[in-house]
Amino acid sequence: MSNEFILVLGLAIGVLTIPAMFSAWMDGNPPRVATFSAVVSGAMIIYAIYNQPGGYSVNELPEIISRVVADIIR
Repeated sequence: MSNEFILVLGLAIGVLTIPAMFSAWMDGNPPRVATFSAVVSGAMIIYAIYNQPGGYSVNELPEIISRVVADIIR
């Protein structure tokens, strides 16, 4: 797996964690799975950033996401 794929997957998991966290909170349950997902997402993002020479900038994110989606579609 490339660093870009890991970064995009971590971002996707992070985005999906937000509704899960609110849902558990509103039901009065502790957000255990959502917390675990947030930790995994953060770990994937940090791993991808630190293993990329020079890191990533916020301006590069749309291009990286579109490149990874294009690679998946092909």
